[in-house]
Amino acid sequence: MKALPTIVVDADACPVKREIVETARSFAIPVLMVASHDHRLQQEAGVAIMQVDRSDQSVDLYIANHIARGDIVVTQDFGLATIVLAKGAIALSPRGQEYDDSNIDYLMERRHELAKARRGGMRTKGPKAMSSEDRTRFQQKLTKVLQTRKENDKL
Repeated sequence: MKALPTIVVDADACPVKREIVETARSFAIPVLMVASHDHRLQQEAGVAIMQVDRSDQSVDLYIANHIARGDIVVTQDFGLATIVLAKGAIALSPRGQEYDDSNIDYLMERRHELAKARRGGMRTKGPKAMSSEDRTRFQQKLTKVLQTRKENDKL
C-alpha cells in the first residue's frame, strides 16, 4: 500500500484553511498546518499543527525539510513553491493556481522586478482581497488534484 500524501499548509497567512480541511476530510488525507508561534491554530481531527519560531523563513524551512514526493503544499510564497516542485511535490496557491515548471520562473522573475521597483521608491499594489469565487476555485482545484491522484491509484 502506498503512503498517503500529506497536504502541507504554509498557514501563517493562508486564507483557505477551512476549505483545505473540508476537502482533505472527504479524501481521508492528513493535513499539516505549519505556522509561527504568532499565529493561533485550532486543533482538530485529521489536522496536525507544527508551530515554529517567528524568524523570517522558519515556516518555509520547516516545510522544505519535511515534505516528501507527492505531498501537496499550499503556499503564496513563490520561493517555497520552487523548492516544493524540485522535491517532486505539488504546489498550489490559495487562489487555486497550480505552480509548475511552465509558470514558476515567470512568477519568480516578476516578484524580483516588483521588489526592485519598490526598493527604487515605486509603489506597487498588493494582492486583491480574497473573494468567495477565489475560495471556490481553490477548493475545486484541490479536489481535482486529489481526484486525479486517486484515479491514478496514488491515493
